Amino acid sequence: MTLVHEGVALAPHDVWGAWSWEPGVLLGLAVTAGLYARGWLGLRRRSVRRRGARRREAAAFWAGWFALVGALVSPLHRMGGALLWAHMAQHELLMVVAAPLLVLGRPFVVSLWALGPVLRRRVGSRLARLRPLVRGLARLEVAWVLHALAIIVWHAPALYGLTVTSELVHSLQHASFLGTALLYWWSVLTEARLRARQGGAILSLFTTMIYTGGLGALLTVAARPWYPAYGAAAPLWGLMPLEDQQLAGLIMWVPAGLSYLFATIWLVAEWLREPERRTVAVPLGNSPVRTVIDGAREPTHYRS
Repeated sequence: MTLVHEGVALAPHDVWGAWSWEPGVLLGLAVTAGLYARGWLGLRRRSVRRRGARRREAAAFWAGWFALVGALVSPLHRMGGALLWAHMAQHELLMVVAAPLLVLGRPFVVSLWALGPVLRRRVGSRLARLRPLVRGLARLEVAWVLHALAIIVWHAPALYGLTVTSELVHSLQHASFLGTALLYWWSVLTEARLRARQGGAILSLFTTMIYTGGLGALLTVAARPWYPAYGAAAPLWGLMPLEDQQLAGLIMWVPAGLSYLFATIWLVAEWLREPERRTVAVPLGNSPVRTVIDGAREPTHYRS
C-alpha cells in the first residue's frame, strides 16, 4: 500500500520523529507569524488605545497559529496518513480550532501595519476594491454553503481515498477546509455583527453542528469501513479498520460539535451585551444622562 507523507505508513515507534518539514507550509507559517508580530508591535507603539483588546486578539491569533503548527507540522500530520482518526483530528484542528481563533486575532488588519506607509496604503487600497466581493462571500448564507460543500464533498469515499494516495489532492483538501472555515467563522464572528444578524449567526452555528455531527454519527455507527485505504495501516496501531473509523466519527461528532456549541453560547452572551456597547454617554443640560441609540435614557454618572 502506498501512502502520502514519504510513502510509508507511520508506525507507533516512529511517531516522535515524524515531524513534517514541507517547505511551502513552513514558509507560509513563518511569513504569517512575522507579519503579524511586526504589525502588532507597530500598532502597540503608535497607539495606547485598545491595548487590552489588542492583547486578547494577539492571544487568539497565536493560539490559532500554534493550532496550525499542530495540524500541519507535528507528527499528527503524518499520522493522518496511517490513521483515519488522526486525519479527522487534523481536520478539526484546522476548521474548529485554528480558523475561529485566527479570525478573532484580526490578522489582515494587524499584518497591514507590518508594511511601510506607502506600501500599506497601496495594499489597503487594492484590498478595498475587493471588499464588496469578500463581503458577498462572507454573507452567512454563502459562507455556510461553501463550508458545508467542502466538508460533505470531501468526505465522499472516492475523494477521501484519493487524499491518502495523492499529496496534491491532500493539499487541496486541507486548503479548502481551512479556506472555507476561515470564511465561515468570519461570517459568524465578524460580518454577522456588522450586519446586525446575530440571530442568523446563531442559526448558522446550530445547523453546522447538526450536519457535521450527523456525518460523524454515521461514521461512528457504520457497519463497515467507508475508506478502505486506511485498512492496512490501522492494525499497526492495535486497531481494526472499523474501530479506527469509529474513533474518527466520535471526534467529528462530539469534540467538534462542542466547539460549535461553545461558540453559540459566546455569541448569545455577546448579543445580550450589545445594547451596552451601543450606549453613548452625553451630557444634557445640568442632568447628566446616558443616551442609548434606540432613544431610551438611563441616569448615569457622566464626566466631561
